[in-house]
Amino acid sequence: MPGPLPKRVEERRRRNAVPGETVVTMPGRVKPPAAPRGCHPIARNLYNSLKASGQSQFFEPSDWQAARLAAEVTSRLLKNADRTSAQLFAAVWAAWDDLMTTEAARRRARLQVMRELEEASGADTPPTSFDEYRKALGQ
Repeated sequence: MPGPLPKRVEERRRRNAVPGETVVTMPGRVKPPAAPRGCHPIARNLYNSLKASGQSQFFEPSDWQAARLAAEVTSRLLKNADRTSAQLFAAVWAAWDDLMTTEAARRRARLQVMRELEEASGADTPPTSFDEYRKALGQ
């Protein structure tokens, strides 16, 4: 389907059915599998970072297996750096892009992840406006 991805059902203004669309409800939460054994540290860290990323709440078991495959191929790419090809790198990067691992990929999918930062206490709090910054410099 050309054009932007359609919104998820719960994000739409109108809740009526879209012709040709099927919504499936599944019970339970999806548990991410462990990274492939013997993975290169960078590939393993990239895979494990998905577990803490906001987009992973939408991942199904097939998405996690696609991430494992991407980690495995990334690992092979990194371990055989002397035989790296631009075409293989592009394919690996596209696989990670499909998993929304970058800000640009999430924006294309119209997904925005907002992090709630813990409030710092007392004097450790950085100034949030120019007026507060001027006051802090003046003291």
